[in-house]
Amino acid sequence: MSPIVERRTWDVLVILTAPPHTTDTLTTVLRLAQAVLDQEHTIRVWACGYNTMLTQSSLGDVKPADLRDPTKSAPTAAALIRGLLIAYKGRFSWIVCTACSAERGARDHIAAVRLRSDARLAATIAAAHRTVYIGGA
Repeated sequence: MSPIVERRTWDVLVILTAPPHTTDTLTTVLRLAQAVLDQEHTIRVWACGYNTMLTQSSLGDVKPADLRDPTKSAPTAAALIRGLLIAYKGRFSWIVCTACSAERGARDHIAAVRLRSDARLAATIAAAHRTVYIGGA
């Protein structure tokens, strides 16, 4: 008899396909993640499309200076996501679609970001108690 493999389950899965630079979808997802984590639950984000660019190591930790206030610094998306991955290790996960990532040349992601084939999306959805889809068709 073959051994039974226990799959990890997550409380919430967010599938993020909306373009990250046209609306406030990224901040919505990060706020949702923080709210879920504050309630002691677990959450995964599956990033597709141009969202795969958000976790590039080349982004660094700080955005370029804002010309309206050059003394003020703001964290990059990569820094915000890294902060959640570190602060909530085991309770927060960020997955990047390998097909979308390869299509955009996004290969050097920050540590702890998981790369998964789109063929594994159905299994990832099955491993979540709730799935929220944010994006377009």
